[in-house]
Amino acid sequence: MMTKYALGIDIGGTGVKGAPVNLRTGELVHERFRLLTPQPATPSAVAETAFELIRHFGWSEQDGAIGIGLPSVVKHGVAHTAGNIDPTWIGCDAAALFKAVTGFNVVLLNDADAAGLAEMRFGAGRDLSGLVMVVTLGTGIGTAAFYQGQLIPNTELGHLIVREKDAERRASLAARERHDWSWKKWAGYVSEYLSELHRLLWCDAFILGGGASNKFDKFATYLTCPVPVLPAQMANLAGIIGAALATCPPSKTKVTK
Repeated sequence: MMTKYALGIDIGGTGVKGAPVNLRTGELVHERFRLLTPQPATPSAVAETAFELIRHFGWSEQDGAIGIGLPSVVKHGVAHTAGNIDPTWIGCDAAALFKAVTGFNVVLLNDADAAGLAEMRFGAGRDLSGLVMVVTLGTGIGTAAFYQGQLIPNTELGHLIVREKDAERRASLAARERHDWSWKKWAGYVSEYLSELHRLLWCDAFILGGGASNKFDKFATYLTCPVPVLPAQMANLAGIIGAALATCPPSKTKVTK
């Protein structure tokens, strides 16, 4: 059977990145291409930037499907929040917009969910079962929940209130840098956040992604958590690979146990 490919696009606050992905191996078929996110990052401007990326690869429907990760809660193709993009995304029928601008039917999902799909299929979560939470620690906190390898979309648990403050205020990587906390002190806040997630959901494991995954050795020994905490393995390609994987039926992205 011929190998299937998809074009994955990861839309962030500073960059729009994409590449064709081999859906069987998770490998990029061509080198990643990146464009600056337009400012302001309005729906029409971002859609035009995505179309420029699609044209860069000369992509056609015969080449495969297109998946796009948005920094937003996405339900039935409609964006309901706007993280690090223009607030005019809220309520936008993003699926219809991308179709109108690019001419392609695209599959849309939350960017943290996209990164989680890649991590569970090809990264640190590929051999894990039960309830696994992929937590990206960067400018903010993104979460992607998986039960028996299946995504539970749009969890948005980075905004959990811990000791009367949004968890991002203490446990994001940006918070550590902003306050110039030591790795040990910051790990205490991360542990507090993970323990609260575990108290509410009884997770079987956590996978830490985002910028924190590259620094895991600096704070791992200070973490205290009732269940295993693993560093993500897909690095900054997770969003692209996961967006491509989202074009497959759920059974194709389920983790093999």
